[in-house]
Amino acid sequence: MEKNPVYSVVVPVYNSQYTLRELLERLDKVFNSISKTYEVIFVNDCSRDGSWQMLETLQKDFPQQVVAIHLSRNFGQHNALMCGFNHVKGDFIITIDDDLQIPPEEILKLIIRQAQTEADLIYGVYEKKKHNPFRNLGSFLVQKMFQSIFKNQGDITSFRLFKSSLCDSVKQHRQSFVFIDGLLHWHTQYIDYQLVRHEQRKEGKSGYSLKKLLLLTSNILFNFTTYPLKMIIYLGMAVALVSFLAGTVFMVKKIIYDVPLGFTAQIVSIFFSTGVLLIVLGVVGEYISRIYSLQNDKPQFSIRKKLGK
Repeated sequence: MEKNPVYSVVVPVYNSQYTLRELLERLDKVFNSISKTYEVIFVNDCSRDGSWQMLETLQKDFPQQVVAIHLSRNFGQHNALMCGFNHVKGDFIITIDDDLQIPPEEILKLIIRQAQTEADLIYGVYEKKKHNPFRNLGSFLVQKMFQSIFKNQGDITSFRLFKSSLCDSVKQHRQSFVFIDGLLHWHTQYIDYQLVRHEQRKEGKSGYSLKKLLLLTSNILFNFTTYPLKMIIYLGMAVALVSFLAGTVFMVKKIIYDVPLGFTAQIVSIFFSTGVLLIVLGVVGEYISRIYSLQNDKPQFSIRKKLGK
């Protein structure tokens, strides 16, 4: 009976045909250097280049180590990771990007750190990010949002090592919107960090634009917190206070100075209150839409083809 590998590496793939072979060959050297068994689960998130054809070749060249999964459409990085988690067999799971900005050799640092701390989850934190300024801005917003919600002081990254037991807990979640780091933090507080190198991207450009990162921030806000609803309460209290003060001022002017109120005050108050109501309805609508999405039971991913064990 074939033994399960010690390490499972999950790689979400999107438009990276020119880096995949080098990534796999360097991963192979890393695990051979420490004499540990491994598998690599590549999840092709419906790439537009020749990534899938490259993965077919790699699976033939490394049949014992490579599992290649082709999704039926583009589901996003976190959903692709969730797909990979459902196929891992290792005692430890490692996630790494496909663009070689994180040198695969840095995995050894995560392994050593986990052995020292026995943490459930280790993040590889970049010494210096080599993204463009707009990507760094988007990442900064995501980090701050995440730290505010989960009271987390360390940075989150896509380079992680965690125990299979934690992975099993994460796989229990069935909501269509997937944010891996949020799910991981829900299930453990035994988290540690390790500084790692971050290099310039060798080929292509990042699939995360500033727009996508802002959308991710919005999804985190509405799916993991009730902050917007609390903000509505404070907004309503502020509006009530401003309206009361404004009404008091107008009444005093009318009683003491007999100043005609006219239509200006009424029009301003109507527009102001209407705007507040639209904001309230919009926020409530966002939460209702997510309840609807959960009731719809939309799949997190859909597999078109799988190669390997």
